Amino acid sequence: MKKLIILGSCGSIGTQTLDCVRNNPSLFSVVAISIGRDLELASNIIEEFKPEFVCCRTKEAMDILKNKYPNVLFTYGDDGLVEVSCYKKDEDLLLVQALVGSSGLKPTYEALNIKRNVCLANKETLVTAGEIIMPLARANGCYVYPIDSEHSAIWQCLDHEKKNDIKRLIITASGGALRDLKREELSDVTKEVALKHPNWKMGAKITIDSATMINKGFEVIEASHLFNLPVDKIDTILHKQSIVHSIVEFNDGAMKAELATSDMRIPILYALSYPDRIPYDSNLNLVGLNLTFEELSFERYPLLKLAYDVAKKGNIYPTVFNASNEACVELFLNDKIKFLDIENIIFDYVNSCEEVSDFNLDTIILTDKRIKDEILTKYGGKR
Repeated sequence: MKKLIILGSCGSIGTQTLDCVRNNPSLFSVVAISIGRDLELASNIIEEFKPEFVCCRTKEAMDILKNKYPNVLFTYGDDGLVEVSCYKKDEDLLLVQALVGSSGLKPTYEALNIKRNVCLANKETLVTAGEIIMPLARANGCYVYPIDSEHSAIWQCLDHEKKNDIKRLIITASGGALRDLKREELSDVTKEVALKHPNWKMGAKITIDSATMINKGFEVIEASHLFNLPVDKIDTILHKQSIVHSIVEFNDGAMKAELATSDMRIPILYALSYPDRIPYDSNLNLVGLNLTFEELSFERYPLLKLAYDVAKKGNIYPTVFNASNEACVELFLNDKIKFLDIENIIFDYVNSCEEVSDFNLDTIILTDKRIKDEILTKYGGKR
């Protein structure tokens, strides 16, 4: 039986991971979790899965739950996330990192530092610190198993293949909720429209990222770090059906693709059970299936082009890219800025960025906080 730590247990990936545990009780158990603001959902999770250790977002939430569950260990805040990720550091526990945003960086780093394998759904960790995270994993002989459907697909397609045989990786994109709109139609897009993803059921932040296509840019950066390839060997393509999740093209012209329904439980299960596969009824019917692929235009999606640019520059540029996006998405979801303001602000901050000489985890964390504070204060009147 694999024992799991789940960071972000109340979120979209977290609850679907719990579904996988619920449906396979002889294979998985939950030892520790972190929870968000929904204390009712958190209580249900604690009562059903009986974790030993729980991290709350705030001390107030911790105090409420501690009184309710006196036999459970509790902690809170960013330091608490690290405590939970390193819980029982001498035991073979598997960390599922399903947090949203840069808060997942330090817990992932510290888990890898104690040689703990990580199932990673949190994009921001590799986007901002892939240059640090992946070398640490390799040095410690531990693994980062991708949960993103696109990276899981590439991972599966590359099984038993040689790196020198890879011509390119092709990451597919659904196009998001606004894929049928022209750029001139985007200026007055509301959050309600942008949140209506046609294929996937995801959290609000990643759904907006899908609409701007920065999400696909993040995936390019992630893939570069995960599979140790330059971004020039990673392409993106529009595939509205979300059936082909990624493709690998080899030097001899052959291609391998992974096909599956739009169900995140499939890549979650693959990451949890690797190198085995657990039976799961996904019901993909090939009969009558019509697969189409279209070019993803940099003119239509300028943030996708910007992702390639910041990936090539490296250093602190991806951190600024990510931090400005996190702040802008928060502002957009709170009706403080318009949809196209997201990309305008991100471009402003990336273009004014300068390389740092002391690029390390602390610099990343401090820069991330500074950029977010600046943008949220300037455009939202917060902090």
